[in-house]
Amino acid sequence: MRFLRGPCQLPTVWVAAVCLHFVTHCADTATIVERLRNTIFPTTNHPIIFVPGDGGSQVQAKLNKTYSVHYLCEKKTLDFFDLWVNLELMVPYVLDCWVDNMRLVYNNVTRTTTPPPGVEIRIPGFGNTSTVEWLDPSMVSPTAYFTKIVEEFVSLGYQRGVNLRGAPYDFRKAPNELGDYFDKLQGLVEETYQINGAVPVVLVCHSMGCPNLRYFLSQRPQAWKDTHIRALITLGGAWGGAVKALKAYASGENLGVVVINPLTVRPEQRSAPSLAYMMPDRLFWNSSEVLVSTLTANYTIADYYRFFKDIGFLDGYDMYKDTRPYMLDTTPPGVEVHCLHGRNVSTIERIEYHNKGFPDIQPVVVYGNGDGTVNLRSLQGCLNFRGLQKEKVFVKPLDNVEHMAILYERASIDYIKAIALGH
Repeated sequence: MRFLRGPCQLPTVWVAAVCLHFVTHCADTATIVERLRNTIFPTTNHPIIFVPGDGGSQVQAKLNKTYSVHYLCEKKTLDFFDLWVNLELMVPYVLDCWVDNMRLVYNNVTRTTTPPPGVEIRIPGFGNTSTVEWLDPSMVSPTAYFTKIVEEFVSLGYQRGVNLRGAPYDFRKAPNELGDYFDKLQGLVEETYQINGAVPVVLVCHSMGCPNLRYFLSQRPQAWKDTHIRALITLGGAWGGAVKALKAYASGENLGVVVINPLTVRPEQRSAPSLAYMMPDRLFWNSSEVLVSTLTANYTIADYYRFFKDIGFLDGYDMYKDTRPYMLDTTPPGVEVHCLHGRNVSTIERIEYHNKGFPDIQPVVVYGNGDGTVNLRSLQGCLNFRGLQKEKVFVKPLDNVEHMAILYERASIDYIKAIALGH
């Protein structure tokens, strides 16, 4: 090694061990330790591609509308502007404009969705990490997403756009409408593999991005996966949906933002096929479990048609039928899986309407186990891959770690580092 020069040539491994011991105990930063360890014990640094979950991609819009839902709403714009996340649009009255621009229009003949007339949508940043690091381009702290993980790897010498890549997509849509995206994702994997010296890629996903990746991988030849994929690391994967989706359908979901009326954003949430995709699945819930109760009816997984009829949104049932085959498909990904998820956080288990006015009132929530968003049984769905594939499946539950907090959790970041750095 370069620092071992002179008449006294001590054994390289011995000197390396002393140096590592010194830096470990005397340096203030773990980055120095990591870099020295990689110098002394060379490893393969695998490139990483990040696949976000529901709400985890920036969305931009360009308007050429002939109408507006409010006099405050713009009808025409010269260029694309930030639609999601744009905190300036998340205020009363202006929020009505956002809902009308962000919603999708469902065609029950083609079984597809499109933006409303006069709205053009694009998902920026494919191949880069910028739009999955921060959901608001102004980089306001509440909208940090894969930020901390990316910054950690940059501190170790990784480069954005080279061995740190992002694969954002239109999260309003489910796998049945993401064929073009999956083709682009395959191309991104192959390109990333090539520009990094034919080193296999680590895929890191969050939430709904994980079942999306399971489907993507299940459709690729095994030889392709063996060549291009080192491992799939899942963070809070929603393998079987979540009861929270039913609340969004019935009465809207303000995501904890008190100034947002859930009923105002409900039309946008209902219009997204990805919400139907995330409904509690029959592989994880049974037909004896009441998930929604009102003064006059109970609803289980066997009552979804009646549920949608009673809330006055039968398009939702059509979307449910369109997306269900992708959730019921149990084909394993066929790559090594590392499944990290939170637990022991209060999570919506059932919703109850004790007063008249369903669904236009807010329910009483009964809580169970999960990560605050996804129920524990759904988070544990990756266990089902064991026995279905020869590749190993590792599961690491994290106590009291919330659905978004898992992206900033030290244990999660260290786990990803261990796989990506080949330790």
